[in-house]
Amino acid sequence: MDIKVGISSCVNGESVRFDGGHKSNKFASKVLAPYFTYVPICPEVGSGMSVPRPTIRLITNEERIALVDSKDASLDYTDSMVEFSQKTVDRLKETEMCGYIVCANSPSCGMERVKVYSKNSATKNGVGLYTQILMKEMPWLPVEEDGRLSDPVLKENFITRVFCLNDLYKSMDGEPTAGKIIAFHSRYKYTLMSHSTVGYKNLGKLVAKVAEYDINEFFAIYRTQLMQTMTIRASRKNNTNVLMHLQGYFKKELESPQKVELAQIIQDYNQGLLPLLSPITLIKHHLGIHSNEYLAKQSFLNPYPQELRLRYGL
Repeated sequence: MDIKVGISSCVNGESVRFDGGHKSNKFASKVLAPYFTYVPICPEVGSGMSVPRPTIRLITNEERIALVDSKDASLDYTDSMVEFSQKTVDRLKETEMCGYIVCANSPSCGMERVKVYSKNSATKNGVGLYTQILMKEMPWLPVEEDGRLSDPVLKENFITRVFCLNDLYKSMDGEPTAGKIIAFHSRYKYTLMSHSTVGYKNLGKLVAKVAEYDINEFFAIYRTQLMQTMTIRASRKNNTNVLMHLQGYFKKELESPQKVELAQIIQDYNQGLLPLLSPITLIKHHLGIHSNEYLAKQSFLNPYPQELRLRYGL
């Protein structure tokens, strides 16, 4: 699969860290690599720093946050980092990049809770300078830290967003049209509902007005709102609501015992007794016998390759 995903070079296994080492992530390198085409970037090396190099950190004087040498704050790397970051992100914006995995806690790449030092203390409330510009300039892009990929919920959410954005790009095939966007949105009805009922309704209202926009302007607006809605993690309550909607498609096809079985499995999932995979597997089984073209196209049933095994613990 040609799914372009940015990644911090050290997380990709390249020896570019301050000590000449790397921070290879097993899930990214072993599990995801067959599906993604990685675009490795090290902002520190890219902005002119050497390997190895002195450590750097973020500092603040309440007026600005700067990137400086950890032992000598007069060695300021802020301007060179910002310049490199802006040029790199401007280039990435012209590509169909579908996600980004950044290095946690890094003063250049960290996504959240990066240490920021002041005169008398340090707080974990910063964002790496490069990633800050990346997220500001590309608000639709799924971004996740390497360490958070060990959390099954965060991991599933990130992968779902990456495949969703890739599906959007492939569906447009380089030329957005109202028809293509409507068809895509129709396939993501239940996926969006599982993430946010409010977001689902707002996107529905937006799509209903597609004819009022320049199509390229509309695509940009839709892409951002779509991906921001997908950032909201799907809840058990919302998933159960979606499963009950899907159950309704079989009310005329299933015999009474089959209806009872499906309802019970959905209820067991709702109570946390079964993973999401269980009711979805049964629904897909019934769908294989009682075909329904609209339901078969719903991304909720197949958001990513099942070989990734992401719904086993949800």
